[in-house]
Amino acid sequence: MNLPETDTSLFKRLRFVLVGTSHPGNIGAVARAMKTMGFSELYLVSPRFSDALTNPDAIAFASGAQDILQAATIVNSIDEALLDCHYVAAVSARLREFSPPILSPRQLAAHLSQSTQKSVALVFGNERYGLPNEIVVNCNALINIPANPEYSSLNLAQAVQLLAYECRVAEVDGEVDKLSAQSDIGFQGKTASLNEIDGMYTHLEKALVTIDFLDPASPKKLMPRLKRMFSRTQLETEEVNILRGIAKKIIDFKG
Repeated sequence: MNLPETDTSLFKRLRFVLVGTSHPGNIGAVARAMKTMGFSELYLVSPRFSDALTNPDAIAFASGAQDILQAATIVNSIDEALLDCHYVAAVSARLREFSPPILSPRQLAAHLSQSTQKSVALVFGNERYGLPNEIVVNCNALINIPANPEYSSLNLAQAVQLLAYECRVAEVDGEVDKLSAQSDIGFQGKTASLNEIDGMYTHLEKALVTIDFLDPASPKKLMPRLKRMFSRTQLETEEVNILRGIAKKIIDFKG
């Protein structure tokens, strides 16, 4: 089914981010998986090969999706890859004690399709090591694919294909509901970007240290717990500004 790709279409809003990819062939296979499902925005964070997009294996495995490779963006940090994103989901087979909320691919796809967030992202880790905790903990959700527990290993491109498929199905099936839901009735604030939320965490941590609620020498797991709590709320820009205003007042008062 062909859908009009407006600015609000998930096909235009969703970017796929690969972190530290080791094999150029996997990058090409990811490009192919994305194109078959109608997605095109690919970011690579510090791939292991300098010629990751022009490597013969990448081109061969892209199998007709060379346009996705040519348009891909290579960056040096996850912050650059997620610039202006308002919702980010990490894809990992390994669960963490202090992870963001855990969603299945189908739950995530439904959420992304029904949302009005301008830019959203799926983050995939290195083929061997996956994603580091510091990336996962700052995401809004952790996607765990319910594979066979006795053999849950998925190739990178297979994981991308599965997520892209679920997102396509959700977008196609939910198009009518989305159009009817986009009305001016009720309050709809702008979802805060990851950069805005990170700034709030820094400000809040400073305020907690100021009132001796947080000991910087022994922080334990207070901030990861707070991040997990706020990741469930889908903070809006105005709410982030309110929390930063509270933090500023605390710092000014104690100062």
